[in-house]
Amino acid sequence: MTNDNTGTEDGASQPRWQPIKAIDRRVLGVLVEKAKTTPDAYPLSLNALVTGCNQKNNRYPLSQYEAEHIEDSVDRLRLMGAVAAVQGSGRVGKYRHYMYEWLGVEKIELSIMTELLLRGAQTEGDLRGRVARMDPIPDLATLRSLLDSLKAKGLVQALTPEGRGQIISHTLYLPEEMEKVRRNAQATDAATPAHAPTPAHSPAPSHSSPQPSARPAAEPAGRHEESSRSAPADNGDTAALRREVTELRTAIAQLRSDLADLVGQTQKNTDELAALRQSLGG
Repeated sequence: MTNDNTGTEDGASQPRWQPIKAIDRRVLGVLVEKAKTTPDAYPLSLNALVTGCNQKNNRYPLSQYEAEHIEDSVDRLRLMGAVAAVQGSGRVGKYRHYMYEWLGVEKIELSIMTELLLRGAQTEGDLRGRVARMDPIPDLATLRSLLDSLKAKGLVQALTPEGRGQIISHTLYLPEEMEKVRRNAQATDAATPAHAPTPAHSPAPSHSSPQPSARPAAEPAGRHEESSRSAPADNGDTAALRREVTELRTAIAQLRSDLADLVGQTQKNTDELAALRQSLGG
């Protein structure tokens, strides 16, 4: 059995993951998140699971699931071997995850998957910062190494070209959802202006001033890139503003896609109602 805080396993098992519904992804993400961040309150009762799924922070999109919806989701996930019921205090049933075995991942890999399950596709820089509440990742080079491992397992994929601001997604979406996520990411990437070169931290060389004979030691791979995105102190407020603009564009692209889907469904319903009236002689 997996220890939720260490990610160790008593025995090897083959991953059993598969694409699942949005509510099922949210339930799994919440179970792992709470196991890592509030272990004293884990496993979770049904009420705690409903609250965790519908909370306003660290979630995208926001949801308002009812208890019966969450209960149905848990039943599906139990049949898949991703969740188990355990006896809580008194007569309150509680639930725990088997995500290490179900996905076939290690400790920090599961934290990465959890953030993707809870928030959807996001940039590498945002992902690294958000995963830190469960497991710190020292730099982008380390994150990319972990992402390479998850890609090899078929669990994540890059939705935009390699480089700063690359958008990453998990692969547990249903096929029709995955296509929509991919379109939104590409639209966001196309609308995001290219980042200007990072300004130097020292004045330009002057012919009248001597230059040092040796260069400073190089930063670890990815550290400078990440600092330019997430530490505005290095570049003023520009990096923070760019990040906010990118997140807003992602949200707008998602809203536009959702609106198009809603318009299409409304038109379909209207056509079906008109056909029904006609068949009834209305």
